[in-house]
Amino acid sequence: MTTSGCELPDDLSTAHELIRELAKTVHTQEHLIAKLQHQLEQLLRHRFGRKSEKIDPDQLLLFAREILAELGTAPAEAEPAAQEQPPAADITAAPAKKNGHGRKPLPASLPRKRVLHDVELEQLPCPDCGTVRIKIGEEVREQLEYVPASLIVLQHVRPKYACEPCEGNVTIAERFPEPIEKGLPGPGLLAQVIVSKYADHLPLYRQERIFARQGVELSRQTTCGWMAVSAELLAPICQAMLRRVLQSRVIQTDDTPVKVQDPRTGTMSTGRLWAYLGDWSHPFIVYDYTPDRSAEGPRRILADFRTGFLQADAYSAYDQIHARGILEVGCMAHARRKFDEAKTTDPPRAHAALAWIARLYQIEREAKEEVAEAIERLTRGDPLDAVERVIREQRLAEEITQGLRQEQSRPVAEKFGQWLETTAGSVLPKSPIGEAISYARSHWAALTRYLDFGFLSIDNNAAERALRPVAVGRKNWLHLGSDKGGRTAAVLMSLVQSCRALKVEPFAYLRDILERVSTHPASRIAELLPDAWKPSSS
Repeated sequence: MTTSGCELPDDLSTAHELIRELAKTVHTQEHLIAKLQHQLEQLLRHRFGRKSEKIDPDQLLLFAREILAELGTAPAEAEPAAQEQPPAADITAAPAKKNGHGRKPLPASLPRKRVLHDVELEQLPCPDCGTVRIKIGEEVREQLEYVPASLIVLQHVRPKYACEPCEGNVTIAERFPEPIEKGLPGPGLLAQVIVSKYADHLPLYRQERIFARQGVELSRQTTCGWMAVSAELLAPICQAMLRRVLQSRVIQTDDTPVKVQDPRTGTMSTGRLWAYLGDWSHPFIVYDYTPDRSAEGPRRILADFRTGFLQADAYSAYDQIHARGILEVGCMAHARRKFDEAKTTDPPRAHAALAWIARLYQIEREAKEEVAEAIERLTRGDPLDAVERVIREQRLAEEITQGLRQEQSRPVAEKFGQWLETTAGSVLPKSPIGEAISYARSHWAALTRYLDFGFLSIDNNAAERALRPVAVGRKNWLHLGSDKGGRTAAVLMSLVQSCRALKVEPFAYLRDILERVSTHPASRIAELLPDAWKPSSS
């Protein structure tokens, strides 16, 4: 090894000291190069690679054979000829069963229009005897057709009456309630614009073009104003949904960034949309907007959440909430993601950790299968009231899940925790694998809290899925027009996405609610929540 621009020392001790200094520098540079290479690989993967974190079973076979043997899912030493399939396949998701081939029947709720294709009159006589043939049946083939949506103009007519002898005393019917007082849009048009933007991710400027093709000019500024007014009308329903969510035993939450434009200067800033999910008995998704990611947002929303569990990532903004006695539940998917990112820099250790986590997820899948079989047996028994059946199914699911976690998941988690403690001393703390191990160790109590309660989830993926519409939508509408626009989006998304989660058709719901909400008694607002909603015509 030589140095550039200087002579090597003749003294042996000085030469040794120089070698030690050079070795220290090389070690530091190697660590820096590895870290930069890891960051570059993550950026390239985020930009061009696939987002899935699914593991190749062959990789687990290479790096996690000892773990699989210890867990009893594969032999520690197996002859290649005796292995019909990789042992690691046991801890990966079983391939989904393919649906059978064939066309699904069209929904019976769709209107039918008969188009008759009859035989020509000259073909009716029998070719043998000449007798006119009679109809003995018909062949029907259904074809799905599309009729373009259309705009119509409703003329609300109020006749006036007067006393002819008195030539006065004019009377007229009272003005009917409207979503927007003396406004142009009817409830159906408002519902269509809301669903198109917040369910189908169709920005207002594209809807403007669609309306223009039908000969109606509706600027995006106009429809933006409609959205703001609609959000004000529907805000009490959203607040009632939030009160129900705060009654849950466990709330899942997550946040995602959104670009926000300052309407005065045109400059861009980064706001946040937060999702709050209730448990099975309070099945709503409530969104909130904040102009930043400070702790004020969660603290304000969860101010009345006094007892229970909060499942989220390890963001420090939730520390104040946990300090009030709300128990923290971690997200195993977040821990897994860090090990997945470390695969390129330390494959043996990263895949070993992924093998432990994969086994925990495999047990969760087995629990779901057992729950499904038990519920099927329950439904074959005595007929139950719908509400009673849901309660019994949930209790059964919690009992089975908790039992399987105590029996199988806890021993696996304990061995995984021991592996983390043993491995932590042999890795660099600032390396990708070191940071992954440090994250798992520092949040171990929260990550394993789900083992003690059957109603808790192993991860926070439900909240992440609730934010997926935001991620898809912002690729289309790009940014929010203002902080007020963020609050509008939060209210309307809460209703649209809660409807989708409850399998309620959002257009039908919003059209009916917008027609009724302005005159509906505030004391009976619970009747308008998506899970309790009944159309006014019924």
